[in-house]
Amino acid sequence: MNEALLRSLTPSVLAILVRRGADFAAAEDAVQDALVEAVRVWPADPPRDPKGWLITAAWRKFLDATRAETARRRREDLVDEEPAPGPAPGVDDTLQLYFLCAHPSLTPSSAVALTLRAVGGLTTRQIARAYLVPEATMAQRISRAKRTVSGVRFDRPGDVATVLRVLYLVFNEGYSGDVDLAAEAIRLTRQLAGAIDHPEVSGLLALMLLHHARRAGRTAPDGSLVPLAEQDRTRWDTESIAEGVEILQAALARDRLGEFQAQAAIAALHADAPTAEETDWVQIVEWYDELAGLTDSPVVRLNRAVAVGEADGPRAGLAALATLDESLPRHTAAAAYLHERDGDLTTAARLYAEAAGKAPTLPERDHLTRRAARLNALGRH
Repeated sequence: MNEALLRSLTPSVLAILVRRGADFAAAEDAVQDALVEAVRVWPADPPRDPKGWLITAAWRKFLDATRAETARRRREDLVDEEPAPGPAPGVDDTLQLYFLCAHPSLTPSSAVALTLRAVGGLTTRQIARAYLVPEATMAQRISRAKRTVSGVRFDRPGDVATVLRVLYLVFNEGYSGDVDLAAEAIRLTRQLAGAIDHPEVSGLLALMLLHHARRAGRTAPDGSLVPLAEQDRTRWDTESIAEGVEILQAALARDRLGEFQAQAAIAALHADAPTAEETDWVQIVEWYDELAGLTDSPVVRLNRAVAVGEADGPRAGLAALATLDESLPRHTAAAAYLHERDGDLTTAARLYAEAAGKAPTLPERDHLTRRAARLNALGRH
């Protein structure tokens, strides 16, 4: 069973059902039922046209559900519209589906959460982590979004800002784990940039390219994380960096600054430095100031505190960090790093160990644990 094939076909099949009149919640249920059927049937009888098979099966599942609820939904006209089986057109509907999920009847945060779950393939836990909320809270938000759009015809696409937010979160999840997911987000953002003349679309594409260019240097051969300052910069993709910088410069020249352009500017300054020691931290702090003014995000302010520690010394960074909520994700890890820079290895080791216990991923936990062990070993000598 080719699970990757099923995942790649799901957005297009879902989009086709929505275009044919299925409301989003019912279409999603029908596609999931069709995927279960495919897992059961395909190993013994693989179809010649997998996409056409899934469309037909999902549509039948949808019609079966519709027939059971005709009195309430009054959609008898859908019953006779089953498409004929056969080859389906090779059209990529994923980006269109992103816009459809960003429906005006939903708040931006609910639209993003719903799209990430239904189209982006992220789990509720992953989405909750991206939003810094408990998993149960995010599960309720997604359920409410599904109820809101149930029975709504998706004839009014959502706005660009919401779609950009979805693509950004999908990329972030892929960059921290599945590289293919990050590559898919880049592909869709390129597609969007080709269709819409918008500086923030260009800013997001530049940001993705600049971060993705460093992917080869982010892990050691044993799979462990390599901090930015310790990465082998010869392994970075210089072509992607050059493309990202060019796209960013063109966007900034339009003088319509947005958060993705500001983030890309920070990434470009990191990418432009031949060595970690030559990083222009003063400019990075200035861009974090711009970004904080645009977003008022506590995560941005935490990253700014670390940058201040590099530009003005670790004690200045710790002073900036002290103004933030200690429960903020990675706050403890940032404090550990700044204390290490300040020479307080005992406090740094304790905080690294504490941060390891809060780490959201296994590689990050292992990295922080090794940091704590290294400092503890230094303290014994």
